[in-house]
Amino acid sequence: MDAQLVSVGTISTPYTTLSECPFNVDEQNGALCELHIAEEYREGITGLKVGEKIDIMYWLHNSERKVSVEKSHMKNDGDESFGTFAMRTPFRPNPIGLAKLTIVEVGDGSIFVRGLDCLDGTHIVDIKPAIA
Repeated sequence: MDAQLVSVGTISTPYTTLSECPFNVDEQNGALCELHIAEEYREGITGLKVGEKIDIMYWLHNSERKVSVEKSHMKNDGDESFGTFAMRTPFRPNPIGLAKLTIVEVGDGSIFVRGLDCLDGTHIVDIKPAIA
Protein backbone atom coordinates (compact mmCIF):
# COMPACT_ATOMS: atom_id res chain seq x y z
CA MET A 1 0.00 0.00 0.00
CA ASP A 2 1.31 3.41 -0.92
CA ALA A 3 -0.30 6.06 1.25
CA GLN A 4 0.63 9.66 1.74
CA LEU A 5 -1.10 12.06 4.14
CA VAL A 6 -1.32 15.81 3.85
CA SER A 7 -1.78 18.04 6.88
CA VAL A 8 -4.77 20.35 6.43
CA GLY A 9 -3.94 22.31 9.58
CA THR A 10 -2.95 22.07 13.22
CA ILE A 11 -4.74 21.85 16.55
CA SER A 12 -4.20 24.19 19.51
CA THR A 13 -4.82 22.52 22.87
CA PRO A 14 -3.56 23.25 26.39
CA TYR A 15 -1.67 19.92 26.48
CA THR A 16 2.09 19.86 25.85
CA THR A 17 2.93 16.36 27.15
CA LEU A 18 1.20 12.99 26.78
CA SER A 19 0.70 12.80 30.55
CA GLU A 20 -1.37 16.01 30.41
CA CYS A 21 -3.77 14.66 27.78
CA PRO A 22 -7.07 13.63 29.35
CA PHE A 23 -8.65 10.18 29.12
CA ASN A 24 -12.33 9.85 28.20
CA VAL A 25 -12.82 13.57 27.64
CA ASP A 26 -16.20 15.07 28.44
CA GLU A 27 -17.16 17.16 25.40
CA GLN A 28 -19.26 19.56 27.50
CA ASN A 29 -16.52 20.30 30.04
CA GLY A 30 -13.42 19.67 27.95
CA ALA A 31 -10.89 22.37 27.12
CA LEU A 32 -11.68 24.75 24.28
CA CYS A 33 -9.48 23.76 21.32
CA GLU A 34 -8.87 25.51 18.03
CA LEU A 35 -8.48 23.82 14.66
CA HIS A 36 -6.25 26.11 12.59
CA ILE A 37 -6.93 25.35 8.93
CA ALA A 38 -4.01 25.85 6.52
CA GLU A 39 -4.52 28.75 4.12
CA GLU A 40 -4.85 26.53 1.05
CA TYR A 41 -7.70 24.51 2.68
CA ARG A 42 -9.71 27.29 4.34
CA GLU A 43 -12.45 27.28 1.70
CA GLY A 44 -13.12 23.72 2.83
CA ILE A 45 -14.79 24.88 6.06
CA THR A 46 -17.37 26.96 4.20
CA GLY A 47 -20.84 25.85 5.28
CA LEU A 48 -19.87 24.48 8.70
CA LYS A 49 -22.16 25.80 11.41
CA VAL A 50 -22.09 26.20 15.19
CA GLY A 51 -23.85 23.26 16.85
CA GLU A 52 -23.07 20.76 14.07
CA LYS A 53 -21.07 17.62 14.84
CA ILE A 54 -17.87 16.97 12.91
CA ASP A 55 -15.42 14.07 12.79
CA ILE A 56 -11.85 15.25 13.28
CA MET A 57 -9.03 12.95 12.21
CA TYR A 58 -5.56 13.84 13.45
CA TRP A 59 -2.04 12.39 13.41
CA LEU A 60 -0.69 11.42 16.85
CA HIS A 61 2.88 12.41 16.04
CA ASN A 62 4.43 11.60 19.44
CA SER A 63 3.16 8.03 19.54
CA GLU A 64 5.00 4.77 19.22
CA ARG A 65 3.66 2.68 16.35
CA LYS A 66 2.85 -0.60 18.05
CA VAL A 67 0.09 -3.01 18.92
CA SER A 68 -0.16 -4.04 22.53
CA VAL A 69 -2.33 -5.59 25.19
CA GLU A 70 -2.43 -3.65 28.41
CA LYS A 71 -4.05 -4.20 31.78
CA SER A 72 -6.95 -1.89 32.41
CA HIS A 73 -6.88 0.03 35.66
CA MET A 74 -10.15 1.73 34.82
CA LYS A 75 -12.23 -1.28 35.84
CA ASN A 76 -12.91 -2.28 39.43
CA ASP A 77 -11.29 -5.70 39.11
CA GLY A 78 -8.14 -4.37 37.41
CA ASP A 79 -7.46 -7.79 35.86
CA GLU A 80 -9.10 -7.29 32.48
CA SER A 81 -6.78 -6.79 29.50
CA PHE A 82 -7.55 -4.72 26.44
CA GLY A 83 -5.82 -4.69 23.06
CA THR A 84 -4.84 -1.55 21.17
CA PHE A 85 -7.99 -1.61 19.04
CA ALA A 86 -10.22 -1.78 22.12
CA MET A 87 -8.73 1.39 23.62
CA ARG A 88 -8.26 5.05 22.71
CA THR A 89 -4.52 4.73 23.28
CA PRO A 90 -2.27 6.88 21.07
CA PHE A 91 0.07 3.90 20.62
CA ARG A 92 -1.19 2.30 17.40
CA PRO A 93 0.24 0.94 14.13
CA ASN A 94 -1.20 4.00 12.36
CA PRO A 95 -1.44 6.70 15.03
CA ILE A 96 -4.60 8.38 13.79
CA GLY A 97 -6.83 10.06 16.34
CA LEU A 98 -10.55 10.46 15.79
CA ALA A 99 -13.04 12.61 17.64
CA LYS A 100 -16.70 13.40 17.00
CA LEU A 101 -17.26 16.86 18.48
CA THR A 102 -19.70 19.74 18.28
CA ILE A 103 -18.62 22.99 16.64
CA VAL A 104 -18.55 25.80 19.24
CA GLU A 105 -17.47 28.55 16.84
CA VAL A 106 -16.33 28.96 13.25
CA GLY A 107 -13.87 31.79 12.66
CA ASP A 108 -11.77 33.02 9.77
CA GLY A 109 -9.79 29.87 9.04
CA SER A 110 -10.50 28.25 12.42
CA ILE A 111 -13.00 25.91 14.02
CA PHE A 112 -13.42 25.79 17.81
CA VAL A 113 -14.48 22.61 19.63
CA ARG A 114 -14.37 21.24 23.18
CA GLY A 115 -13.00 17.89 24.24
CA LEU A 116 -9.98 17.00 22.12
CA ASP A 117 -7.40 14.78 23.82
CA CYS A 118 -4.29 15.50 21.74
CA LEU A 119 -1.10 17.51 22.07
CA ASP A 120 -0.82 21.15 21.09
CA GLY A 121 0.45 21.35 17.51
CA THR A 122 -1.08 18.03 16.41
CA HIS A 123 -1.65 17.88 12.65
CA ILE A 124 -5.18 17.58 11.26
CA VAL A 125 -5.59 14.80 8.69
CA ASP A 126 -9.22 15.52 7.77
CA ILE A 127 -12.52 16.98 8.94
CA LYS A 128 -15.90 15.60 7.89
CA PRO A 129 -19.53 16.18 8.84
CA ALA A 130 -20.39 13.49 11.39
CA ILE A 131 -22.86 10.76 10.57
CA ALA A 132 -25.31 10.20 13.40
